[in-house]
Amino acid sequence: MLKARDLYPVLTKHILKHILPGFTSMLKAVFFTGSLVLALSAAGHAQSPTAAQGDSGRHAQTAPSSWTSHFQATVIAQKHSAFKAKYSGANSLADSAEPYALSLTSTLFLGRRLWKGGAFYLNPEVSGGKGLSFAKGVAGALNGETYRVGTAEPKIFIGRAYYQQHIRLFNSAYSSVSDGVNQIADQVPQSRITISAGKFAVSDFFDNNSYSKDTRTQFFNWSAWANGAWDYPANTRGYTMGLVTEFFTPGWSARFATVAVPRKANGSVMEYSQKAHSETFEIAHDLKMGNRPGAVRLLVYSNSTRSPSYADAINALKNHDITLLNVVAGNAEGKAKTRRKLGIGLNFEQELGTDIGVFSRIGWNDGKNATWAFTEIDRTINAGISVKGTGWNRADDVFGLCGIMNGLSGPHRRFLQAGGYGFIIGDGALNYAPEQIIEAFYSARLTAFFRLSLDYQFVRNPAYNHDRGPVNVVAVRGHVSF
Repeated sequence: MLKARDLYPVLTKHILKHILPGFTSMLKAVFFTGSLVLALSAAGHAQSPTAAQGDSGRHAQTAPSSWTSHFQATVIAQKHSAFKAKYSGANSLADSAEPYALSLTSTLFLGRRLWKGGAFYLNPEVSGGKGLSFAKGVAGALNGETYRVGTAEPKIFIGRAYYQQHIRLFNSAYSSVSDGVNQIADQVPQSRITISAGKFAVSDFFDNNSYSKDTRTQFFNWSAWANGAWDYPANTRGYTMGLVTEFFTPGWSARFATVAVPRKANGSVMEYSQKAHSETFEIAHDLKMGNRPGAVRLLVYSNSTRSPSYADAINALKNHDITLLNVVAGNAEGKAKTRRKLGIGLNFEQELGTDIGVFSRIGWNDGKNATWAFTEIDRTINAGISVKGTGWNRADDVFGLCGIMNGLSGPHRRFLQAGGYGFIIGDGALNYAPEQIIEAFYSARLTAFFRLSLDYQFVRNPAYNHDRGPVNVVAVRGHVSF
């Protein structure tokens, strides 16, 4: 029987050669990370038993492990139709049918147990490619993986490198956690404080949702897998540095983060100082509908950055102040005084049956100052459904459907109407209407380690402009993980 370790190099070579011309320089890195994770996995399984008896002898418990190692590679090819447009600007989605936009990310997830409750995680990553129109022209951007692609040229970098410590509270009982991505198999206190410090994506800890979070297996659209109105701090690849403190007790959790922000809009260089920083707080509660699990999460955030206000940006348009306009567009660092953006988000999920669940997000920010890190959305609401394929004898397949509506604050809208440009959108003019998106995907599990997904998105009023669109977008995604 052909094993995963035998098939993976053949499959990866085929994807890179035939689907992603121009990505052959990434081949050695993908082979290297895949081979390394297989070796580490084999060593880890040889050294550690899979389970041990608990003190009572009645329940099998996960035995603590010293290492964790996993690997993923995701390839996306995406294309949109031609559409009607009365005009276009520097940040517009191309109104002609573009060639397929291709992206690839490949990640090695390593973790080492240091001592009781303490571990260090390291994620080398390779990424390359681009989004449609270089990921511009739609506020609810179309490919979540392009957020991790800083340049079209394939690059190797460290995505995450952080230390994590669990601290037991209240003489708490312990629960088993299984080996997973950035999770060492261990016994973890049910009531605890968890501290994570280093480099990570702040979205690793906040705004989680079982049905709409993972861009590698679930929805593609930025405002489907995240709260679009949360201008969460990150560099162009989606990462930041800082500290996250979490509190867990059965049924409840709360977390707080203070992290670095970009020096310029959508920039790669981060800073943390008295005048430039971001704080996020979230409280989450587990729900039960009958015996079906669910959750609700409330998030609030405050970003202090060098961002200009939209009022100043409108004056800059009138006065032809190119310097300030370049700051808003992400082409220069800000020199203005520190300004704060405040926002709030609500996140809900509920299992309705063994194979079906629903979810929703609502978000708002004050929209007074320029978008700085994520995307140009000031108000958002989405709702969707996720269905497993058990009913058609494909229990590991998943179908998802999501509807999204995004909006802008008054100052942000007036800036774009006056001909301004952010770093994601700007058509040179604006006939404002809410951006409306419908996304549907089908993810088929073809082997134990490979998924193939088809995706369709319908976008009305791209970049909030009623004079452009609608747009039809199709994509295929291949995802390897083990």
